Amino acid sequence: MSDFHFVRDYRRKFRFFTADPPRPDDVKKTKTQAAWDLAKRKLMILPQRVLRQEQAFARALKMEEREVRVFYSGAQEETHIGLRFRLFLLKQRSIRILILIGETLLLPFSALTMPLPGPNIFFYVLALLMITHWQSFRGIHAFLKKEYAFAEAPLLAEWEEAVKAGDETAYPPLLTRLEAEFGLKDLRKVLWK
Repeated sequence: MSDFHFVRDYRRKFRFFTADPPRPDDVKKTKTQAAWDLAKRKLMILPQRVLRQEQAFARALKMEEREVRVFYSGAQEETHIGLRFRLFLLKQRSIRILILIGETLLLPFSALTMPLPGPNIFFYVLALLMITHWQSFRGIHAFLKKEYAFAEAPLLAEWEEAVKAGDETAYPPLLTRLEAEFGLKDLRKVLWK
């Protein structure tokens, strides 16, 4: 069963993310896969909190299991968290549609930079963003068809209480504990600044 996290960040907005599964480095990649990974590392301009959410949604496309486990703080009753999570997914799907429409409208303008010498970075970045948002949109659609097993995590409840109280001195140790308990990395960039 795949694990995902649904928690509020320091601005009290919900974030959805997962721990990236460790990739074996000894797997032979084709030249196309290696070029795609390099392009994603170099050209991706999305902040970590958005990028991790996009990757979590896109991960649903590769999952075969019907049920996913979603960790949350336990602040709401389970019936409410299920409804809140579903509404969150529907809102994110609508946002992706609007973003894709905007990016499609910008695509012809990126062709205007074609006469400039060198590679057309504007087009490449826009194309990479469109692919990322399209995969995210399809992943949200796949998530909506899955069943959710919500699991309360007391440490996430501690985080949300600290956010609610506005106690920024408690953020670093809580984030360190969250990273250790759930096997996450760079959580500060996702939930804080």
